[in-house]
Formats: sequence, structure tokens, C-alpha cells
Amino acid sequence: MNSRFEHNINISKSKLRMKLPVQLFFLCLLLQLGAKAQYVNFPTEGVIEFEKKVNTHVIFRRFMNKDNESYVQKAFDQYKKNNPQFKSMKSTLSFTANATLYTPVEEQEMQQSFLSFHPSMNQINLIYSDLSAGTLVNQKKLFEQNFLVKDTLRNIKWKLTDETREIAGYSCRRANGIMLDSIYVVAFYTDKIPVSGGPESFAGLPGMILGVALPHEHITWFAKTVTEKSGLSASIKAPTKGKVQTTAELKNTIKSSTKNWGDSYRELIKALLF
Repeated sequence: MNSRFEHNINISKSKLRMKLPVQLFFLCLLLQLGAKAQYVNFPTEGVIEFEKKVNTHVIFRRFMNKDNESYVQKAFDQYKKNNPQFKSMKSTLSFTANATLYTPVEEQEMQQSFLSFHPSMNQINLIYSDLSAGTLVNQKKLFEQNFLVKDTLRNIKWKLTDETREIAGYSCRRANGIMLDSIYVVAFYTDKIPVSGGPESFAGLPGMILGVALPHEHITWFAKTVTEKSGLSASIKAPTKGKVQTTAELKNTIKSSTKNWGDSYRELIKALLF
């Protein structure tokens, strides 16, 4: 009886020795994961580099109609020989917990083309957003003149989805929205940067917007890098140069300046308001 009891004890000890390394492995793994979770960084100050891309071929085709087809088609064919289909432009978004400053990066001198004047082919906005006050100041260059648009943050009706993708090293969640009454917007934001901002005047989501697409306008903005940087409050200031107007007043200015442009310029007029 004692012999059998001792035999069972020895078997139990042997099994315990076999289980211990496995248990220790999982214990160490849990401790490592816990340590990593404690040091997850949620930056509230930094600089994001964005790349804006425009499908120039679509813009050309939209501008073409039966009245201008003869010369626009020639310009389009020449453009395709010397330029890529997608034009890329760079910008930066400096941010703190309460404010952002979206700044276009000046491009090198580019070859002039038929679409050089089109607002989608340029970066006409320098935007300061006060996230706490819910206001923005947009220095917008139109008709060779600077306008200083002071208004509330753009109202976009967002709807969150379960779709995710990684952008600039951050897991981002997709949101769909409508702006300017009819323009469909797709945005990807991350709650790991707890600042409700984004490129241009896109904002209003529970985290930083790192990607935006206007599918029907064939324009995108996507973050390339995110750099944490402190002490930016002093440099994030609203622009001051330009004729002060509200968004409503700017719309009237655009309508007045383009009243003789005709139907072929509707797409261009809409792009002036992005």
C-alpha cells in the first residue's frame, strides 16, 4: 500500500516538474505583455507628414465637354506624355492637445500645364484649428489673393465602422462622412493619438485622422510619418495675412468671381471650397 502511494506521489511530482517550465513560460509572457501595456505611448504633441495625391487624368476628363473637347483633348494627350497620372504634394500637421496647424510644403518649380490653375492640383490652404474653442482660421489663396477665413470647425457627419488599416505605424479605424452637403468622405483615425484633428480641415473624430479619401473627387491625404515632439505650443499660431471672411462670405466671393465661367467650371468652383 505504501509502495503504491509513494509511486503515485513520484508520478505527480514528475508531472509537476514537466508542467512548471510551461507555466513559467506563460507567466513570463504575461509579465512582458503587461510591461509593454504600461508603456504604450499616446502622444499629444508632434508633427505628422502627409502626402496628398490627385488623379489628374480624372480631373482632365471632367473638365472636358463638347464645347472644349478639341483643345482640351490635345492638352490632355500632351500632359500624359510628360507627367504621371497621380500628382503628389507634401504637407505637415503640427499638433498639441488643443490645436493643430496644417502647412503645405512648397514644391519645386513644376512644368506648367493646362491644369496648373486647378485648386485640386495645388495646396491653397494653410489652416489653424483651435480644437478647444471649435474654431479655425484658414489662409486660403484664391485668384492670386489671400483670404483669411474665420469660422467654426467644419461640420462633417461621421459614421464609425469596424474596418481598420495601419497607417504610419498606427492601427486606424474607418469612418464615413458627408461634407458640404454632398461630398462623400472616408477617413481613418487612431485613438492612440488622442487629438481630434486631421489634415486640411478634416476633424471631429475620437482621435487623430491619419488618412482621408474623397473617392468621387479622386483625392487622398495619407500620413507618411508621425514624429512625437514637445514644446510646439509657441509655434502653432493662426495665420494673419489676408482679407477676413466667413465661409459664407467666401462662397459669395467665389460665386461672384466665377459667374461667367460656365458649366464646365462647376468642378473647379467646388474644389475651391475643400
